[in-house]
Amino acid sequence: MSASFKGSNSSKFQVSEFILMGFPGIHSWQNWLSLPLVLLYLSTIGANILILTTIYQDSSLKQPMYLFLGILSVVDMGLATTIVPKILAIFWFDAKAISLPECFAQIYAIHSFLGMESGVFLCMAFDRYVAICHPLRYPLIVTNSFITKATLFMVLRNGLLVIPVPVLAAQRHYCSRNEIEHCLCSNLGVTSLACDDRRPNSICQLVVAWLIMGGDLILIILSYALILRSIFRLNSAEAVSKALSTCSSHLILIFFFYTAVVVVSVTHLAETKNALIPVLLNVLHNIVPPSLNPVVYALRNRELREGFQKVHTDVAK
Repeated sequence: MSASFKGSNSSKFQVSEFILMGFPGIHSWQNWLSLPLVLLYLSTIGANILILTTIYQDSSLKQPMYLFLGILSVVDMGLATTIVPKILAIFWFDAKAISLPECFAQIYAIHSFLGMESGVFLCMAFDRYVAICHPLRYPLIVTNSFITKATLFMVLRNGLLVIPVPVLAAQRHYCSRNEIEHCLCSNLGVTSLACDDRRPNSICQLVVAWLIMGGDLILIILSYALILRSIFRLNSAEAVSKALSTCSSHLILIFFFYTAVVVVSVTHLAETKNALIPVLLNVLHNIVPPSLNPVVYALRNRELREGFQKVHTDVAK
C-alpha cells in the first residue's frame, strides 16, 4: 500500500495524501491519451477566448444572448483548467499525489463550475423566453443590470450550496487506502476510500444536484414549453422557422449537457464491474462540453460567424 500517514493518531486524517491512479485498467498506456486531451484543452481555451474577444470587439454582439455566451465561455475555461492540467501532470510526470486540501478544493471547484454552467443555460433559456414570448417588454426586462444580478446570483448560489459537498468529504476518516482509481478528485471516488459511513456524502451530493441542476432543468423545460407554445401560435411559417433557429444552438448544448449528467450519474450508481466506463465518462463530461459549446454556436449562428470574420480582418490588418 502506497498510503502515507500523519504521525499523530489523534489527527483528523491518518492518510496525508491521495494517489490519483488515472484511468483504471489501462495504466500502462494511458499516457497516449494525453495527445487528444491536450488538443481538446487547447481548442477549448482557444475557441472560448475567440468568442470572448469577438463579443468584446464587435458592438453588434453586445446583446444579452451573447453576453451570457461570454459568461459561459469563462465558466467553460475554468472547468477545463480545474481538471486538465492535473490529468496531464499524472500522464507526463507521474505526479499522482495530491494533498487532501487540494483534492477537496478540486471537488468544490468542479461542482461549482458545473452548477454555474447549468445556471447560465437557465439564464439563456429565460432570455429566449422573454425575447420570443414578450418581445415588446424584452428591452425593459433583460437589461445589463439584470445580466449582472443574474450572474452574481448564480455565482453566490453555486458557491454557497456546493460547500457541504467537500466539507462532508473532509470530515470522513481516511485510515488506510489512499489510491483513487480516477484522474481527478470526484466526491464519490474520494469518499469510497473512507473507513466510516459515507452515506451522508452520497445523500448530500444527490440533494445538491437536484437543488441546482434539477431545479434549473425543470425551469428550462418550462421555459421552452412556453416558447414552443408561443412559436406554434405564429401564423407565418417563416416566423416559426426564425424563432426555432434562434433557440437551436442553445437546445443542442442543453440536451448534451444534461444527458451527459444523467449518464454519468447512472453509471456511478450502477457500480458497473468495468470501472473504466464511469471514470472515462466523468472526465469526458467535464472536458468535451467546454470545447463543444463555442463550436456549436459558431456553426449555427450567423452573427457570431460574421463577428469572427471582423476580428480576423482586424488582426490581418
